[in-house]
Amino acid sequence: MKEKICSYIDTQRDDFLRDLKSLVDIKSVREEKKEGMPFGEGPAKALKKAEEIAAFHGFDTVNFENYAGEITYGKDPVLMLLAHLDVVDEGDFWTYEPYNMKIENGRAYGRGTTDDKGAMLCCLYAIKAARELFGEPKRGVRLVMGCGEETGSEDMDYYFSKREKLPYTLSPDADYPLINLEKGRFAPEFTGHFDNSGEKKIISFSGGTTGNIVPCKASVTVSGINIDEIKTVADEISAITKTEFSVAEENGAITVSCLGVSAHAAHPVSGNNAQTALITLINRLPLSDNGVKSAFSALERLFPHGETDGTSIGVKLQDETSGELTLNFGVLHFRDGCFRGSLDLRCPLCANEENVKNVIRNKFAEKGFSFVGEPSMIPVHFVPEDAPVIKTALKVYEEYTGLKGECLAIGGGTYVHDIEGGVAFGIEFHGTDYRIHGADEFAVIDELLLTAKMYTAIIYELCY
Repeated sequence: MKEKICSYIDTQRDDFLRDLKSLVDIKSVREEKKEGMPFGEGPAKALKKAEEIAAFHGFDTVNFENYAGEITYGKDPVLMLLAHLDVVDEGDFWTYEPYNMKIENGRAYGRGTTDDKGAMLCCLYAIKAARELFGEPKRGVRLVMGCGEETGSEDMDYYFSKREKLPYTLSPDADYPLINLEKGRFAPEFTGHFDNSGEKKIISFSGGTTGNIVPCKASVTVSGINIDEIKTVADEISAITKTEFSVAEENGAITVSCLGVSAHAAHPVSGNNAQTALITLINRLPLSDNGVKSAFSALERLFPHGETDGTSIGVKLQDETSGELTLNFGVLHFRDGCFRGSLDLRCPLCANEENVKNVIRNKFAEKGFSFVGEPSMIPVHFVPEDAPVIKTALKVYEEYTGLKGECLAIGGGTYVHDIEGGVAFGIEFHGTDYRIHGADEFAVIDELLLTAKMYTAIIYELCY
């Protein structure tokens, strides 16, 4: 069976790369909504091209108002394969053209080659291989091609308002071997207003821009303090926090800027939070005693620099299945006595409103802060390891790669987070930086073909 599948997929290499280029060359970044195009022209064009590719290979498609497209092979489908055609903006510093796929040294370069246009084609070719090799399945397989994954998965909200969920769902939009647990998320915004009297005071503070990123930059403007005194403190705190500070004076006010290291909130320990480092510095300055000074002191006690497990605010949690809670203090802005900030917590199975949300609410209240609105906790997504789709996928993974198949728990979310029973299988192999969301994103061509082979085998196991 394995030899039969591998041989067939290998014969499709040239067609696969042709189809991949035709998709990658379309800039499918979300744009302003237009009539019949909920995510703008780019994603709609990519879906149209995907439909043309599917038709070329003999499949009919259904278009759900350009939110998503669908291919179904066989009656009474039980297996859904979920991939997306939208991509993030190209950004800067490319050495290849982001929307003109090039092949070099066994790699295909371009935005979406891995995330997720290449992955979508792996699924399409797997269905084609199953059809050509095994004929009509006993139970059908469905490929869903979304157009809004990168901007919040509104595509799936709409799609599932029109279609039922299937017993098994696999998405090649994450990592191998397989992700069966995605931590929950709690991302509250908070605010506070404090007295800011006195001559030596904070005029303004600017930290991160989004809660799910460790802020790599932050700045504060102060008045009434000698610049040399600030520089001395900056040198001391730089050595402690391993961040870089710059100090500048203009019109009698002094601005201190901090440079740290960015990272995703799913693994904040990988970053170095410029915001918390700068708060550490602020609390070493001879500021006038007022409410704002006390507020900054409280924020340092609740979120000390370098701490990412929530210990100081009282929410340190961990369980054997899903690991430990992580906390990112991602945003803080201050002016005219008013603070506004946000947190991003990735929560294990043992977390709940009582031991996380209410604890943080009460700690904030003690220090004069409060939640903005009534933030909700997104629950953990978990599929038990004995689920048939997991057992099948890991068996196939071991057979086709020779590597150990095991389940992973992650702090981030995947395309299947809100789909009951859904798991992420591939497309990234451990140890390779595919530069997803960065410059010069690439896919390893042999790995794409391997993914197509494994998905073919899974289709056979679950549908034939």
